[in-house]
Amino acid sequence: MLLKSADKKDDQIIELERLVSLAHSDKKTKLEQELRNIRAGLKGEQEAAYLIDFGLKDSRNTLVLHDLRFEIDGRVAQIDHLLLHRSLTVFVLETKSFHAGLKITEDGEFLRWNGFKKTYEGMASPVAQNDRHIAVLKDVFELVDMPTRIGLRLGPTFESYILVSPNARIDRPKNYDTSRVLKADMLMDALDKRFEQEGVFERLASTAKLVSFETLKNIGRQLIQRHQPTIFNYAARFGLAEAQSPAQAVEEPAPAPYVAVAEQAVAELIETDNRVKCRGCESENLSVQYGKYGYYFKCADCDGNTPIKISCGNEGHKERIRKDGPRFFRECEQCKTSSLYFVNPA
Repeated sequence: MLLKSADKKDDQIIELERLVSLAHSDKKTKLEQELRNIRAGLKGEQEAAYLIDFGLKDSRNTLVLHDLRFEIDGRVAQIDHLLLHRSLTVFVLETKSFHAGLKITEDGEFLRWNGFKKTYEGMASPVAQNDRHIAVLKDVFELVDMPTRIGLRLGPTFESYILVSPNARIDRPKNYDTSRVLKADMLMDALDKRFEQEGVFERLASTAKLVSFETLKNIGRQLIQRHQPTIFNYAARFGLAEAQSPAQAVEEPAPAPYVAVAEQAVAELIETDNRVKCRGCESENLSVQYGKYGYYFKCADCDGNTPIKISCGNEGHKERIRKDGPRFFRECEQCKTSSLYFVNPA
């Protein structure tokens, strides 16, 4: 059963197209590349979603949820497709779009073909990426009201699959296991084999925690409630704040999930010993401002400035601050993470 469709991306594409038409040549190239990436990724996700929905939209055993984003403890999981089976098996599907081909080495390294340079280029492992998503998803499920058996809380099991276009070429190694990397049109066959190949003991164990379809939908709805869609500000991201239209310059009220996150962040700043303080007078009466060298803290008590120092902890990575109304987020492009960092006082 289809419980959640993908969030609409039309506004993102329209905004990027508008910025491309306004930007100077030095910014336009990056904006055009971002636009191509979004369109390519969207095409791959839509193609996979169609095939998944075709096979499972009427199922009474499996829920389908597309495009989920969870944020917990400063970590983010952006999940393309999630399948939730009555056996409480959670299939986490990561979609990847390749213009030409994909090569996987004997060491499990992923390479994509660059048709312009006529060579393979390294890329981040989608398997490792999906493992990180599952790590966050496990914590999300700890917050979900799960069914019990003889007083014991039932927990899900997680399985990872990487989906690529049916037309993509995949060069696979002989020894490294790539069975979790599938062409999207082969997913249904893989799921059928997954359950057919279970042994007697595994099947009995699975049946012991088999839940009703209504219970399954309740779990799915709780996941949807924790979904936090991304709010994009491409003008600020690409240094084009001056290109905002008058309508965009007026800040709109934050959606309810973000208001809740902001209130929680303020509470955490107050309750912990890791609160931000002015380096001059140690006052906590601060606000984030933007100056010549980027974002910094401004003290309302002594009028002093305190630099903002952030790091994701990974060598070679560079975190940045993104503003969204009164909220400021820490973001690392390499890690694909975004977390609420500070909320300016009203």
